[in-house]
Order: sequence, then C-alpha cells, then structure tokens
Amino acid sequence: MNLQRKKLNTSGEEIRSYLLLVLPAAVLYLSVVAFPTIFSVILSLTNYRGGQIFGNSNIRFVGLESYIRIFQDSEFYLVLKNNMLIVLISIFGQLPLGFVLAYILSRQIVKGVDFFQTVIYLPNVITPVIIGILFNALYKNADSLYMEIVRTFNPNAEYSFISNPMVPVLVVMLWMYSGMYVIIFLANLQRIDVAVIEAAKIDGATELQSLWHIVLPALSGVIVTCAILAISGSLKSFDLIYVMENNNLQTRVLSLYMYNRAFRGAPNYPLANAISTVMVIISFILIILTRITERMFGGKE
Repeated sequence: MNLQRKKLNTSGEEIRSYLLLVLPAAVLYLSVVAFPTIFSVILSLTNYRGGQIFGNSNIRFVGLESYIRIFQDSEFYLVLKNNMLIVLISIFGQLPLGFVLAYILSRQIVKGVDFFQTVIYLPNVITPVIIGILFNALYKNADSLYMEIVRTFNPNAEYSFISNPMVPVLVVMLWMYSGMYVIIFLANLQRIDVAVIEAAKIDGATELQSLWHIVLPALSGVIVTCAILAISGSLKSFDLIYVMENNNLQTRVLSLYMYNRAFRGAPNYPLANAISTVMVIISFILIILTRITERMFGGKE
C-alpha cells in the first residue's frame, strides 16, 4: 500500500510539473496564435466595418458573404496565380539551389568554404525593404541600370519586363532566400557520416549515386521541413513585394490584396479577414500535399 501511495504521489508530482512547464507556452500560444485566429474567422463572418467611427455600429453575422465575394473577384485569381509562382520558385528554385550549394560546400569541392558560406547567406541579413529599393534601381523600369547595360550592346533595346513584371520579383526572391536553405542543408549534411559515403565510393558508387542513395534519403525530413517553410514564407510575402510593386496590379499577392482591403480606402475588415483565412487554408492544403509526396517516395530521415 505504501509503495502504491508513493507511486501515486510521484505520478501526481510529475503531472503537476509537466503542467507547470507547459502552462506558460500554452497561455502564450492561446493568446498570441489561437485567439487571434479564431477571432479573425469570426470577424470574417460579420459585416463589421470599423465601428461607429466608420458609421457601422450594428454588427451582425452575414455568413459566407465575404468568402463568396472573394471568389467572385477576378483580382483574387490574379494574386493567387502570383503567389503560386512564388511558391513554385521557392520549392523548385530556392530548395534545389540551396541544396546544391550546400552539397558543394560540405564536400569541399571549392576552396574558401567559409567565404562562400558568408556571401551566400548575406542577403538574409539585409532587410527586404532595402533589397527591394536596390533591385528597383537595378532593373525595375526602362531607366534602370539593367537597361543601361543592355543598351550598351543593343541601343534599340526595349524594356523586356513590362509584359512580365513578376520576373524581377521572382529573381530577387530566388537570390535572397536561397542562402537560408544553404545553411539549413549544410548543418544537416554535416550530420551524415563521411565514412559511409567513402565506403560507398570504395564499392564503386559514383558521386551522383552516393547523393541519390545516401544523402537524399538521410535528408528527406529536412527537405520536407524546408518545403513547409518555403510554402508558409511564400504565402505571407509582403515587405519585399510591397516595395517592388509600385501599386502594380500584375505583381500583387494575397498579403497585399488583404492589406488593400483592410487599410486602403474604406476598410473592409470582414473581407480582409476572409482573405487571411483563405491563405491559411491554401497553406494547409499545400503542406498536406507535401506530406503526401514525401510518403509516396517513401523518404525517411
């Protein structure tokens, strides 16, 4: 009996200790993440327009009216397409480029690994606003530095990005964020035992075969994590595109679409919150597809 009581007391103390440790994080999560998310969804189902200041004192539920309005708006499909382009350049541009550069540095195929590692990661240290202003001066319009260089070879050259304004934005995002994935992949490549790769080479495996059969399976979990980071980062892109957009509808994305509905002109907070909810749903769908793809290929870390 005494032994059972001691076990119960020990178990009770452990539960209280766990609850005490978890409680601060749980309170922080509920107050900073869960409550604003739930409140945003509720607000998207109302007709709230800013209270009495904006002449909207009678708040009532209107159901899915804001969501219906989103899918009836042609601008939504344009900004969604732009966001999907950013997601694609992130997953199929930043991740492969980051992995290739990290593999080259980890295998010390080039000299000066520390120098290249610093230079590649440097764009992540600079604020996106500064990068946006810099690249606007480089090649955002017909009078940019890019066009001045082009005209030295072809004096009659015309600005080529006027019909594809998303191209400069995608190039900048590819250059800017690839360095982050280089650091993530490089840190995880260092966990792989070099002796395993060397043993495979002794058995006749080529560098490509070692990469495909040893390195990639060992990093499958990291690749999925990076893909999730890329998806979430792509859907919430704001500051860089806000600076480079110059109110150009052709380069607008979901976050700017939401911002314009909430803070430009007459505020439409239900519509803005509905857009944010749609963004979260799209993010979940893309993440689920990423997980399904991982299971299809059977990758395990």
